[in-house]
Amino acid sequence: MEFRVADGRDVAAVVALVESAYRGPASRVGWTTEADLLDGRRTGEDDVQAQIDRPQSRILLAEREGRLLACAHVAVEDGAGYFGMFSVDPGQQGGGIGSALLAEAERVARDDFGQARMRMTVIDVRDELIAYYERRGYRRTGIKKPFPYGDERFGLPRRDDLRFEVLEKPL
Repeated sequence: MEFRVADGRDVAAVVALVESAYRGPASRVGWTTEADLLDGRRTGEDDVQAQIDRPQSRILLAEREGRLLACAHVAVEDGAGYFGMFSVDPGQQGGGIGSALLAEAERVARDDFGQARMRMTVIDVRDELIAYYERRGYRRTGIKKPFPYGDERFGLPRRDDLRFEVLEKPL
């Protein structure tokens, strides 16, 4: 498996991967689906391009023989590394690709961006996903952020009790 940084030519493929990992029937193949929580889009070409263009921001790609297997967004936000848009091809989940990409994202935040901590936000009812991150050294901070109800760029909620929780790990 090889890692590289996405550029504008990768935008459509990144959007397709993210959507397949989180929304709709294809996402149900893997364990990261949010299909029971949200409908609508998870990201769009505008969001992905904005992250590519942003300073101190990268979308990392994991590929094998030219095939896109996973992606993640790494940036500097509020004095720490930020990890998001983590997506592994649903048919490839459970084989260590995600753990390897997470480790690479942490390396980028620490070595390339000079950050001592990595943060992320996770929908707080995603217990299995939070447990995955806890096994990799992340801890719940107790900080909760409201879900952006009414902003379709984040999806169409199927429940009225969604919030984000901030997880953090020293690097």
